[in-house]
Amino acid sequence: MKRWYLYPFSLGYHLVTGIRNTMYDLGVFKTTKFKTPIINVGNLSVGGSGKSPMVMYLAQYLSKHYRTGVLSRGYGRLSKGYEVTNYDSNYKVVGDEAMQLFERFKNRFVIAVSEERVPGAKKVIADMDLDVLVLDDALQHRAIKAGFNILMTDFNDPYFKDHLLPAGDLRESRNGSKRADIIMVSKCPDELTEETKRYYISRIKPSYNQKVFFSSIGYDENVYGKDKMLPDNNLNYYDILLITGIANPKPLLEHLAKFSKRVKHLKFRDHHNFTDDDIKKITAEYKKLGEYKLILTTEKDYVRLKTFDYLREIVYYWPINVIIDKKEEFNQIILDYVRKN
Repeated sequence: MKRWYLYPFSLGYHLVTGIRNTMYDLGVFKTTKFKTPIINVGNLSVGGSGKSPMVMYLAQYLSKHYRTGVLSRGYGRLSKGYEVTNYDSNYKVVGDEAMQLFERFKNRFVIAVSEERVPGAKKVIADMDLDVLVLDDALQHRAIKAGFNILMTDFNDPYFKDHLLPAGDLRESRNGSKRADIIMVSKCPDELTEETKRYYISRIKPSYNQKVFFSSIGYDENVYGKDKMLPDNNLNYYDILLITGIANPKPLLEHLAKFSKRVKHLKFRDHHNFTDDDIKKITAEYKKLGEYKLILTTEKDYVRLKTFDYLREIVYYWPINVIIDKKEEFNQIILDYVRKN
């Protein structure tokens, strides 16, 4: 147990979340269903479990076949209400994850935000004439009934080893996994044995209608800056100031260690809104580095950091993608759901 001394409070949390889920299961609380196929990507834990790369993967794949949209809450933005991301948008209005998607894919698919998921889904589906909608992080938002649920769980911190808040990091009990159609074990090591897969499946105990898949993080062979790029094997020539504002920077640190040992890491909280004081701190640390140096960050943090004039020319980001084991089978399940609905 992560914070065993808080376990008594977890009992109260379990009672509240359990009653809430029961009210939805019994139909006491209203759930809205849609004729348009909706795929929800969520998790049981707070913090990063690989939802954003999975949403990116699904939207990119589905947009080759259908008019696709993505709807997220727009966490961390300074605005409220419904917004569609476009060339005039910025992270303060739509949030960093929506901007990250737009920076990479532009108008290949629709990217919208709304803290109220039901009216947001109704509006984006109707206004944009969508064939399919991908929901980001809405497993606990049960007022909207997704037709297909993908539950993400971190290989290094799986939900079946975790506990409810505040003793652990679970937003709801492990029984919430029963609502998933696919359980995706994310951030797996590159060399994943069949024995390890069988162990995770045995702990997950999927029902007959659930499938378990495994995925890993794939880093691009280049890092990118404003109008420039640098091959990853050139990083060893530089002193690197790594800036992260994500829940779990450990995989990035481990990957970067393969290319450079001269790394200074400044860690900020997830979805951090960088202030002028933060930039002064970053600038001061950057000036301490050697002659050949650069600032490296995540794709999500880049959409925030590049808005500061001083950093725009010296900051690079490292794109990531999700690599799915048995990708063809996974893709077919997703396509079959959309075609049949």
